[in-house]
Amino acid sequence: MYKVFEAIDELVTIVEEARGLPMTSGCVVPRGDVLELLDEIRDALPAEVDDAQDVLDRKDEIIGSAEHQAEQALSKATMEAENAIAQARAQAESLIAEAGAHADRLVADARDEADRAAAAGRAEYESLVGRSQSEADRMLQAGRESYERAVAEGRFEQGRLVSQTEVVQAAHAESARVLDATAEEAARQRDECDAYVDGKLAEFEDLLTHTLRTVGKGRSHLRGPVSVSAAVPFDYDGG
Repeated sequence: MYKVFEAIDELVTIVEEARGLPMTSGCVVPRGDVLELLDEIRDALPAEVDDAQDVLDRKDEIIGSAEHQAEQALSKATMEAENAIAQARAQAESLIAEAGAHADRLVADARDEADRAAAAGRAEYESLVGRSQSEADRMLQAGRESYERAVAEGRFEQGRLVSQTEVVQAAHAESARVLDATAEEAARQRDECDAYVDGKLAEFEDLLTHTLRTVGKGRSHLRGPVSVSAAVPFDYDGG
């Protein structure tokens, strides 16, 4: 590039020192020298300048091609993005559907398990109540039989003593004592029976409460406390 600037400086010097034409602003320059300097300038210019000129000449064509390529790349990227979004949406919907189905299966399994546990708890409760009823009936029957035996023995003793004239007064007293003792014994046995039954029923109610809490606190169809005493009536007068 140094030769280019040197040749340009020489051209400037030639023009400045050239002889002027009268009455004009023109001048006379040596044609040969000027042409030679111009050839030197042309030869000294690098090939990149010529390539740059070609680029300038083809500017519109290059810009149009670049814009076309950019539009194609943008369209392709947009299409790929839409495809990726559609695939991601489809995969997300599939995952959501699969998760929903899995959750439904878990809920159904849990419901079945809760129903089985509730059924087992009810069966156990009914079994316990049945055994309690049987035990209470047995104790009541034993109490009645003991009471009846005591009364029969008292009456027999009373009749035997009455039949003996020399001990009539003693017989009356002993008869009254035996009857009172028999009545007290019967009352005591009945009280013990009542206490035993109440204790068993309380244990069964506690066991039922624990069982219902274990299976989900009773489920929706086992609402309210269960009254065991209402399900086991007792009649101590033989009813």
